[in-house]
Amino acid sequence: MDPLGAPSQFVDIDSLPAWNDCCEADQLDSHKTQAEKPQLDVRSPFPYRQDINAKIILWKGNVALLNCTAIVNTSNESLTDKNLVSESIFMHAGPDLRDELQKLKGCRTGEAKLTKGFNLAARFIIHTVGPKYKSRYRTAAESSLYSCYRNVLQLAKEQAMSSVGFCVINSVKRGYPLEDATHIALRTVRRFLEIHGETLEKVVFAVSELEQATYQKLLPLYFPRSLEEECHSLPCLPADIGNSEGEPVVPERQIRISEKPGAPDDNSDEEGLEADISFIGSHAFARMEGDIDKQRRLILQGQLSEAALQKQHQRNYNRWLCQARAEDLSDVASLKALYQTGVDNCGRTVMVVVGRNIPVTLIDMEKALLYFIHVMDHIAVKEYVIVYFHTLTSDYNHLDSDFLKKLYDVVDIKYKRNLKAVYFVHPTFRSKVSTWFFTTFTISGLKDKIHYVENLQQLFTAIPPEQIDFPPFVLEYDARENGPYYSSYPSSPDL
Repeated sequence: MDPLGAPSQFVDIDSLPAWNDCCEADQLDSHKTQAEKPQLDVRSPFPYRQDINAKIILWKGNVALLNCTAIVNTSNESLTDKNLVSESIFMHAGPDLRDELQKLKGCRTGEAKLTKGFNLAARFIIHTVGPKYKSRYRTAAESSLYSCYRNVLQLAKEQAMSSVGFCVINSVKRGYPLEDATHIALRTVRRFLEIHGETLEKVVFAVSELEQATYQKLLPLYFPRSLEEECHSLPCLPADIGNSEGEPVVPERQIRISEKPGAPDDNSDEEGLEADISFIGSHAFARMEGDIDKQRRLILQGQLSEAALQKQHQRNYNRWLCQARAEDLSDVASLKALYQTGVDNCGRTVMVVVGRNIPVTLIDMEKALLYFIHVMDHIAVKEYVIVYFHTLTSDYNHLDSDFLKKLYDVVDIKYKRNLKAVYFVHPTFRSKVSTWFFTTFTISGLKDKIHYVENLQQLFTAIPPEQIDFPPFVLEYDARENGPYYSSYPSSPDL
């Protein structure tokens, strides 16, 4: 009750039924005899999990009225979008929210940013920006929408939130098909709860009347409430169910490329650029052993030393990450020197670095490092590639080796492990020599990932042209040097 004695307009999520309780599927299944229960020879990739279902709530209502740790606001890049969800959140949160949003300096598509809830029942608001949908760039839109949900959940995990209330992030104004978007939303949440389920107690999908039917139809595919429902839902799953984290995958682009044709090629289902090296160490010489006890003692000592070193490095990286999230990096972001685009032939995220947009002598390089960490932290949790456009760079754009060495030393191990290739576009002889010295004598493990690309046609063998947002000057330069047949490929309107 509020001070005037009127019933509160806010809804406590503990009073809402969990997905398990929305029908009697579980109870009906539990009363069946063993003979009557469905025998699943093939289990769904989203198997029946009562513990996960208990965390899910589907609720028809206004997300702004939920009493939970955080609710999600879907907006535009300037965080000023006037859609029904945002306007309701602003109305209930009060004027302080607009003042707080001005400090955030906007939000990029796929990112998530945090503010207080102010007058809401929710303690926090997580703001995110869904993609504008165009069928021509469907894959990029899917990846961006996945990033929205994943980054919201990751932020909730990092802030130790117990519950999150999702609105439908794909707003009608941005043109994303509701059913396609719902598949991405549900499977991303499902995969996150499978891996990090202990960090979240409740996830609420707050939907409108129009959206409710779609969610009710698709929820059983990803959160079956019984073995029978799992069995019935299996044939209804789409062809693309994402990877282990729910990220969209395009099967026809999972082309296997072997860098070492001489290596054994028995495992035909191996993906990516990595050759099968499982045969290494299987010969007799590799199996020779000396003093077993001495080896075990040395290994244990090495593991302890390595573990301590990794722990210290992780603490250091976390400090950089916290600073990156707290710092105002809008001046570096405005350079458009680093951005996410589509995916390569293997379904891996493509990050673009534009060398000519880096005014080394004019910017704070520590801020540049912070911005790199801020953008790349959620990208590097999965496999990715970098396209570096060296096109038309000058001495004022060249990052020195000390900065690159510092960046390599600071970033988390996931950056190095999941970086699968660096495509160096339009290199000069000088840049090739500098890169060779740097990857040979300064850092290890990077040389084999560098691929020099003399023209865009070479790049398109690894990344489809529609998956890259090109700076216009790159297209113009390549057309001038290599022929005019690239003019029809897309360029980035912001660069």
